[in-house]
Amino acid sequence: MNAEEEVRKAQEGSLANSLRDPSGNSDLVLIVDDVPDNLAVLHDALDESGYTVLVATNGEQALARAAQARPDIVLLDAVMPGLDGFEVARRLKADAATAHIPIIFMTGLTDTEHLVAALEAGGVDYVTKPIKPKEVLARMNVHLRGARAARQQARQAGQARNALDAFGYASITVRWPDGRIIWQTALARELLQRYCGTHAPDTPAALLAWLRRHLPDAQERQLEPPPLLIEQGARSLTLRLHQQTGHDDDGDDWLIIMREAAGTAVIEAMSLALKLTPREAEVLYWVVKGKTNRDIGEIIGSSPATAKKHLERVYVKLGVETRTAAAGVAMKRLRELQPGFDI
Repeated sequence: MNAEEEVRKAQEGSLANSLRDPSGNSDLVLIVDDVPDNLAVLHDALDESGYTVLVATNGEQALARAAQARPDIVLLDAVMPGLDGFEVARRLKADAATAHIPIIFMTGLTDTEHLVAALEAGGVDYVTKPIKPKEVLARMNVHLRGARAARQQARQAGQARNALDAFGYASITVRWPDGRIIWQTALARELLQRYCGTHAPDTPAALLAWLRRHLPDAQERQLEPPPLLIEQGARSLTLRLHQQTGHDDDGDDWLIIMREAAGTAVIEAMSLALKLTPREAEVLYWVVKGKTNRDIGEIIGSSPATAKKHLERVYVKLGVETRTAAAGVAMKRLRELQPGFDI
């Protein structure tokens, strides 16, 4: 079988393999070269080593097949007619769907400027022509190990995010140090809009200030910072720094989980358990939260004097004389009804 027949056979077989089950164990390699003999030699060596192989004979074909098949690694000829390897690499790296794929350049150009150009275009490594299959395999294995580890980390991060969502937690991922939100759940989007009036990739100012204050300890001393609390009437949003999920030259990715707490249910429980009116229970709720009469008046839409009158009636019903005592009675009663309860 001549070289061109080998190439045609490789193309037909590889196109079918491009639809492989993503859970399969065989790494998918895209070879890009305009010389059929080079393709045939590499295809045979990789196929014998257990790889699934996809080939392209020009730059446009390479981009199309990479977008369709999402190979695990690309072996890319630097010099080709039309769209050369440098431009192919730049376009692959500019597309979020293919930016993560390691690219090894194959080049007969050994001048430093060409090798630098290959790395600047997005290559992680290069091999010189004439191609030595054993050398190519050795270099591929190094970069595939790194790619597999990155994919595993991404899968674990995704599973963690899905688990958080399933238990009612919203979550976002913030890239640091630039502070952009690079991922969020639908619930997180809704909560950030409602509490902060912001949309991704913009991160709320309060969250940015909190991260600037606490991330150094989280990074250097592995200390979990206190949660960030954003209140809105009887509702509050709690944000916690969960874990670091990624790292590259541009920065670190941090997963932040958030959960909304509605005080309305607690207020209703106080009203029933302590025989208070809904307004008295609401005032007591904010006393337990440490708010002053001025704060309470603003929250419930009345004056501080009105809040004080409601609180005085609460004192009488509970048989206490101070704010601290009223809060203590409320918490004791609620914990009797629900052990472990906390506001």
